[in-house]
Amino acid sequence: MIILSQKLNLKLFSTDVEQVSTRKGFGEGLIKAAEADKRIVGLCADLTESTQMEPFKKKFLERFIEIGVAEQNLVTVASGMAAMGKIPFVGSYAIFSPGRNWEQIRTTICYNNQPVKIIGSHVGVSVGPDGGSHQALEDIALMRVLPRMVVISPCDAIEARKATIAAAKKDSPTYIRLTRNPTSIITTEETPFEIGKAQIVFKSEVRGTKSDPLRRSFSEARTNSKSKNPNSQFDVGIIATGALLYRALKVAKKLETEGKNVIVMNLATIKPLDEHAIIKIAHETRALVTVEEHQIRGGMGSAVAECLAAHFPVPIEFIGVKDQFGQSGQPDELLEYYGLSEEDIYAAVQRVVLRK
Repeated sequence: MIILSQKLNLKLFSTDVEQVSTRKGFGEGLIKAAEADKRIVGLCADLTESTQMEPFKKKFLERFIEIGVAEQNLVTVASGMAAMGKIPFVGSYAIFSPGRNWEQIRTTICYNNQPVKIIGSHVGVSVGPDGGSHQALEDIALMRVLPRMVVISPCDAIEARKATIAAAKKDSPTYIRLTRNPTSIITTEETPFEIGKAQIVFKSEVRGTKSDPLRRSFSEARTNSKSKNPNSQFDVGIIATGALLYRALKVAKKLETEGKNVIVMNLATIKPLDEHAIIKIAHETRALVTVEEHQIRGGMGSAVAECLAAHFPVPIEFIGVKDQFGQSGQPDELLEYYGLSEEDIYAAVQRVVLRK
């Protein structure tokens, strides 16, 4: 069941759940942040409409700079403005920023510890027809390796708005990855959000063995696990980031109806990683599935695995792109092709429980 204290969208599992892209949430958040702090400026690389910086440009023209198709200049100019006391937000497609200007981000922003906020839009294969050249699947890996960089992957438009406002108040380099296509609204205005804090958004009521053989296999796996790990009450934990959290929640709902005990975590902040929360879910479940629209190597799942390898190793299955480039196609068919569908998440749960 969804966690009531998280105050999630009551229409979450309805067929008419609202769909809004996370980039739109960013655009709204940037306006709110700029209204509260006159130091905020916006810079863009000729993509103001696509990145949803157009509303900021119209309202705060004197605080907006169009850099043009020059992503290296985009971040270096922003770094200089930050050094002079401004709070710059820079927007482009993620494949270009950080994809094209990573060295400038490293040296002029992170090395000098300037609080530039880097907005990478159009991430993942769900960009669709834009194709592999524009589908950023490596950006988490690029950014989380940089010292001082904060990395945020909002699950919906509301969380993207909150993340933007929170990032404006944080005195550190920050990267926020955003979707192009509309995604399901999971949270509400009352849902808690804090940079660096993971949220448990779904937790089954712990139940016993049912007569169904598949349910029995889950229960037996849990029983065997409990003989070695007496505190394990749940069959599996799912840790998801970004828009795929919605699909992870739908899988959890299905598993719950089958009698499985499931926990789902929204890991919106990939760096700094909420290690306490990750270790806790590992203790409670002894088996995890990580879900992200990104390469498996170097992504959120890798960050989780690094944490648990050091503190509490458990079996993990990784849902993500498996060392491939994207291609043109419709978003849903691409998610299925690259193994990011609800069926793939469900199958990963079956596999990891057998490894407990």
